[in-house]
Amino acid sequence: MAATSMPIATFTALEVLRQGGNALDGAIAAAAVLAVVEPQSTGIGGDCFCLYAPAGTGRVVAINGSGRAPSASTPEALRSRQVSKLVNTDPHVVTIPGAISAWELLNSAHGRKPLGELLAPAIRCAEEGWPVHARVALDWHDAADKLRGNAASARRFLVDGMAPGIGHRFVQPELGRTLRAIAAKGARAFYEGEIAADMVATLRALGGLHTEEDFANALRMAEFVEPIKASWRGMQVYQCPPNGSGLHVLQLLGILEGFETPEQGPMSAERYHRHIEAARLVYRDRDAFLADPSQVDVPVAKLTDPAYLAALRGLIRDDRVMPAMPPAGESDLARHKDTVYLCVVDADGNACSFINSLFQSFGSGILAEKSGVMLHNRGFGFRLQDGHVNCIAPNKRPLHTIIPGMVMKDGEAIMPYGVMGGHFQPMGQTLFLSNHFEFGLDVQEAIDCPRLFPGPGGGPVELERGIPGPVIDRLSRLGHEVKLVDKPHGGGQAIFIDRRAGHFVGGSDPRKDGLALGF
Repeated sequence: MAATSMPIATFTALEVLRQGGNALDGAIAAAAVLAVVEPQSTGIGGDCFCLYAPAGTGRVVAINGSGRAPSASTPEALRSRQVSKLVNTDPHVVTIPGAISAWELLNSAHGRKPLGELLAPAIRCAEEGWPVHARVALDWHDAADKLRGNAASARRFLVDGMAPGIGHRFVQPELGRTLRAIAAKGARAFYEGEIAADMVATLRALGGLHTEEDFANALRMAEFVEPIKASWRGMQVYQCPPNGSGLHVLQLLGILEGFETPEQGPMSAERYHRHIEAARLVYRDRDAFLADPSQVDVPVAKLTDPAYLAALRGLIRDDRVMPAMPPAGESDLARHKDTVYLCVVDADGNACSFINSLFQSFGSGILAEKSGVMLHNRGFGFRLQDGHVNCIAPNKRPLHTIIPGMVMKDGEAIMPYGVMGGHFQPMGQTLFLSNHFEFGLDVQEAIDCPRLFPGPGGGPVELERGIPGPVIDRLSRLGHEVKLVDKPHGGGQAIFIDRRAGHFVGGSDPRKDGLALGF
């Protein structure tokens, strides 16, 4: 079974499985297709994280395929160029893309089929074109001004100055040639030679500090890392470690597990209120501590310690919002003054949870035109504030939002899952997990259920339409500032491996154009 955010990607993964590939092969092939047909969300100019559970091993393998800042990136260097703050469309927020390094490493370590074969469907989609789907068209329209801000992007990604509409066959011959080069020569073709030179020249023409040496050094940038996990409701929930925000999923689950399940159900004010309050506490910790652990200390053990999470739980009251929060990492009030996710499971039980992203819609909006590579803006997670854990620094990874998830039980994978959507992802994952495992909704219902998000940094709670009016009224009376939003929060996929019944149950989010399908 495969579940992705576009039908052609789901079909691609299943074809790889039918031809003898394993779950990881299917995931890479699907991700490559998505990098072509869902260009606002993902691309080879972005980053990648993956959790892979090889059948029969009881293990979960994690890979960090996030990129690093150029070696010359310092606050002083940026200030000398009159950069006083980071802007999401500037070259300074483009870190060296890590996705291709990750694909090659995963494929060489755990794949069955050669990388070149897995890229063939994506190459075909790029060279022959693919029709624009409904959600893609909406996002494209919303990002049109960003694309107009870059001459190359405007030429290649707009039609007569406008975003292409539903059904327009979008062709990317330059990206097709780049994918052919990677298929023939591997990741080295991306990080060295004319493709890397094109990306560097594009960025430097805009004032970027990137060098071809930075790209060459990134060839082996992706690395296997030790996943982090937490016990929850008799299962183990696995996440990639920092610099990704998976630890905040574990925090949220740990806080909420100590409450009795609200009898009113998953769309009750009580349930939503507790989730909002827990998220406010957890995102407070995220903004203070989440960073590149190779350069700063990220106190994962403390932030996920059950005693600490229990103390945070004690701050949450059912009758009103918290009027104030203690400082990050503390629980004593008296001291207070667009991404793609996909999953694939093969007939042997190998399970893959895979996420690949440009961060914001069309990333930085900067297109390396000769190579057809749209460059992400993941470095927008950095700051220029000296002493902050996310202050930009040479070869540093920024705070990352993309997080694949995996649920294990009794040493076996039972669910690869994920919920995309930038900063929303820890909130989205925990809403989904609770919907399914706590409230008993089936996989598709758990994905469909209306969502809300308090968001980091204060501001109103953003509510999707579909939450009942009396529930919204009750949240307001509890003290929450609420705001209805038209655009939905994220999009998710999941595959439940029902080992007792001997089948898979998949779901794919209607908020995207996706599909879950198996055979």
